[in-house]
Amino acid sequence: MDVLLRAEGLMKIYGAGQSAVKALNGVSLEIRRGELLVVLGSSGSGKSTLLNMLGGMDRPDGGRIRFGGKEISRLNDRGLTAYRRKNIGFIFQSFNLIAELTVKENVALTADTSQDIHIVEHTLEMLGLKEKQNSYPAQLSGGQQQRTAIARALAGRSDLLLCDEPTGALDYETGKQILVQLEALSRQHGKTVVIVTHTQEIGKMADRVLRMKDGKIIEITENDQPVPAERIEW
Repeated sequence: MDVLLRAEGLMKIYGAGQSAVKALNGVSLEIRRGELLVVLGSSGSGKSTLLNMLGGMDRPDGGRIRFGGKEISRLNDRGLTAYRRKNIGFIFQSFNLIAELTVKENVALTADTSQDIHIVEHTLEMLGLKEKQNSYPAQLSGGQQQRTAIARALAGRSDLLLCDEPTGALDYETGKQILVQLEALSRQHGKTVVIVTHTQEIGKMADRVLRMKDGKIIEITENDQPVPAERIEW
């Protein structure tokens, strides 16, 4: 596979002096175009910090990130905004929905409706949100809000989809459906999907599993025969 994104020697330090914490401590990795990569680690391992760096939500204190051959770790705020808008789809642990917009309007924020007027409707139906499309976030359950956030990311059709605990607010069956959809984006549509999670079993569906501890990558495992998402249990 071609390399879509390459990170080299990433450092992120919070605090100063004796209270300084190295959230990332010399992290280097490659993300291949079209792969499904799962990043495993406990709370505080640095996995969410890494995701924020890759998505241009935060800047590293050291090291660099190259996306499609272009270095993005030194971009200014405007450049990072353009990078995120054009290339990245996010699914956050918190839903980050706009309270004043309906479900459909939240999803449409990332969809290029000039190219495909059906993408919003298709995504809402795919995630079981069609009947809630005119509801506001405050009228939804936590699971419905998370599915709306996922639909918003999917509708953008970005090259790289970054998912921070995407099933964390969902019940088991709905969570499995989301994993099936993420798997299909990678396997059938060639999307590059990175899933950050503490759930070990989710790693079975990945092409590769990256394990983090104390701000470092401690292991990268190749899965020759990933387990279909629909068969994963946790």
